[in-house]
Amino acid sequence: MQRYRSYVLPFAILLGLFLHSYISRIAFIVPYLIGMMLFFTYSSIQVSKMHIHRFDIWLILFQLLASIGVYLIIKPCNLTMAEGALVTILTPTATSAVVIAVLLGGNLTTMGVYTLLSNLVVAVIAPLYFSLIGTTMQIPFFESFGLITTKIAPLLLLPFMFAILIKKFFPIVNKSILKLQFISFYLWAMALTIVIANIIHFIINQKQIDIPFMAIAIGIASVLCIIQFALGKFIGKRYGDKVSGGQSLGQKNTVLAIWMAQTFFNPFSSLIPAIYVVLQNVYNSYQLWRHDANRHKQL
Repeated sequence: MQRYRSYVLPFAILLGLFLHSYISRIAFIVPYLIGMMLFFTYSSIQVSKMHIHRFDIWLILFQLLASIGVYLIIKPCNLTMAEGALVTILTPTATSAVVIAVLLGGNLTTMGVYTLLSNLVVAVIAPLYFSLIGTTMQIPFFESFGLITTKIAPLLLLPFMFAILIKKFFPIVNKSILKLQFISFYLWAMALTIVIANIIHFIINQKQIDIPFMAIAIGIASVLCIIQFALGKFIGKRYGDKVSGGQSLGQKNTVLAIWMAQTFFNPFSSLIPAIYVVLQNVYNSYQLWRHDANRHKQL
């Protein structure tokens, strides 16, 4: 089954692309799929080894500073594009990045720490940024903080807590769960199919978006995707974990990004994170294919 794993993500993307009008109707199950996926992945994590290092500080500083920096650079040209770029960079690491990083040989503990850290920091900083730069929805800081936190906390913390509790109090059950960890990848493939279908359906139905606007959005999303994966790998390599660095900075919680863009800014700004989700998963598919191809050569 593992030999076909490289083709699962491309198939998921194509399925979501061509059957978007049907698959997008079941978008409500995505949080449950990701929650189950994280539960299987976190079952093998060692809490005692979870510490914040310089690796995490550099990555989080990039997210916080680059997001506002890019916003200020693009704003004079196009405010909507600037909002979309800000949200795409500021958005925390995707919860599913842990699964992809582990499949690529990344460190589970490193990914777990940064995923938790980036999501918690963004939950606090995003409302502050939004209130300072002004948004289409003038929501008070604490209310926007609550809205963002409720989007992040259940999906991020509940699987982690359940996994740790079962590991501590039901070790025999945990051993059985560890044998089923391969399921997490296929749960992610299912979630990805639905997310892609939802994104494609959203883009197609934005009839007011013209071709030049779409072309610029694709260009910005592509540049941001390349820079974040490349810089993440560069920082990760310096601290001994290139894979975790790339996935931590490059693989974004774009579902949250799209929601933030549509809630706090011009709804059309969500086009950039919508395009980004397709690009990051095409790249993830390529990385998995290359990783598995190299592995087969060594056997």
